[in-house]
Amino acid sequence: MYLRHSTVRKDGKTHVYWRLVRSVRVGSRVRQETVATLGELDAGGRARARALASELTGGGRQGELFEDPEPAVGSVRVRLDRVRLERGRRFGDVWLGWTLWCALRFHEVLERWMPRGDEAVPWPTVAAVLAVARLCEPSSELHIAEDWYRTTALEDLLGLPVERINEDRLYRALDKLLVHKDELEKQIRSRLGELFQVTYDLLLYDVTSTYFEGLAHGNELVRRGHSRDRRSDCTQVCIALVVTREGLPLGYEIFAGNCTDVTTVQQIIAAMEAKHGTADRIWVMDRGMVSEENLVWLRQGGRRYLVGTPKSELKRWQQRLVEQQGWEALRDGIEVKLCPSPEGQETFILCRSRARREKERAMHQRFADRIREALRTLERRLEHARQPVPVQQLERQLGRLLERNSRAAAGFEIQLNPAPELRAGVRLRWRERAEWLEWTQHAEGCYILRTNVTDWTPQELWRTYIQLTEAEAAFRIHKSDLSIRPIWHQKPERIKAHILVCFLAYVLWKTLEKWQERAGLGNSPRTILHELRRIQSADVVLPTEDGRELRLRCVVRPDRAQASILQRLGLELPQRLKPPQTVEM
Repeated sequence: MYLRHSTVRKDGKTHVYWRLVRSVRVGSRVRQETVATLGELDAGGRARARALASELTGGGRQGELFEDPEPAVGSVRVRLDRVRLERGRRFGDVWLGWTLWCALRFHEVLERWMPRGDEAVPWPTVAAVLAVARLCEPSSELHIAEDWYRTTALEDLLGLPVERINEDRLYRALDKLLVHKDELEKQIRSRLGELFQVTYDLLLYDVTSTYFEGLAHGNELVRRGHSRDRRSDCTQVCIALVVTREGLPLGYEIFAGNCTDVTTVQQIIAAMEAKHGTADRIWVMDRGMVSEENLVWLRQGGRRYLVGTPKSELKRWQQRLVEQQGWEALRDGIEVKLCPSPEGQETFILCRSRARREKERAMHQRFADRIREALRTLERRLEHARQPVPVQQLERQLGRLLERNSRAAAGFEIQLNPAPELRAGVRLRWRERAEWLEWTQHAEGCYILRTNVTDWTPQELWRTYIQLTEAEAAFRIHKSDLSIRPIWHQKPERIKAHILVCFLAYVLWKTLEKWQERAGLGNSPRTILHELRRIQSADVVLPTEDGRELRLRCVVRPDRAQASILQRLGLELPQRLKPPQTVEM
């Protein structure tokens, strides 16, 4: 494990960026693998990281979880030949997850909302187990109860014995947690605003779907619909997520699996305004949310928006698109042109991207080549056929061909004409439409944005819309890193609670991401969790000469890579955990 640096010259300044790397053997070769990106390692960045760490952890470690540092008085003779280690457990990642949970004050507010009753285990503690497990090792409640929990040090951190964690208790905790969804969203908004100075003046909104294993009979939310996971064979639900421009979550809603994106807009915006007020915000949405009805509704309510538009909208602005005057270069390969609407209520932003044009041109060319080759093959087959070919069969074949290559289908005009001189009885005639080719050359790489925001520059509008990738990234994290799919629950309330736990884990994820960014550690929380999970806690068993056994519950000293990460985050591992209450004889 060692440090490497790279030098970058930008705007007349020289920046030196450091990476923590390790050598990994792959077959007969050795390659360098980046453990963490440490940034410029400047004093200012370290100071900001320490300040944020102090805010997250409350200025110090939680003393009640760890052993009193005062040394014990007296001495005892130990049999060194019988000293051993027992009870090795994962510590680093779950300790960090619990630190994030407490930093967002979830435990504090849940204890207030779910006061202790007759239950053997406090529900806020079980809720923490669910969220930390989803962050560190996403799995089912059964896996948590039977395997995962006993392999971690959460028993020591939470004071919750392994014997008290079972599948039934975890399921009931889901039910208890779900009723506080709205209050949790308000807590998230408040706490993230305090930690990262979030203003919530601009909100990004997108919809995805997640599929089920099982039929979930009787559940009105579970339906078949357009699957973003390409699992049309499975039922699903749709999830609408609202995040800030930095990808920090504000809230979400669940819709039936067969709903279309455009039908969710009014409901989700009304729900967010009911929870967080009707402040002057700008809503940023993709073209799937756009309809004239929704835009009229937004304007009537005095709301501001920036949305994508369907590709067909380009035809309306064909003349302005072809004109070479009026384009403003934002950066290399990106140009925009403002086009006020005739009514004066909106502005349309024509955008064209060189990279996107090259990509779309290659796609059109590939699909067009496929259609040409298939049509020529069919033409030859009909000319050399030895018996009549049904026209209906040919029509179905041509329909499948155009459907598979739909991006170039409009560029061809195809006819099937009677041909008594041929044994097939039909002749294929086709031509390429020159007008379509001419239009695509102008339209490739172009798209249109639509807004009623009047006081922003073209560059601000374009950059803001591009930030929709933060919402798309949130869905990728939910699906890949937090394993929100597939859903195995069948009951409606359990399904909603499962999604809520995934949402809370995403809040922990984004908090860690912002924390490590400020510490100069890149933006990959999974890398941090993977490194720290190798830090274990263990019992050092010291047999004494008088027949007793003393146990010291210790945390393994981190290696250089782990120590560097902790130092950058401004964290300090505890050296000792609370010892067991009894001394074995």
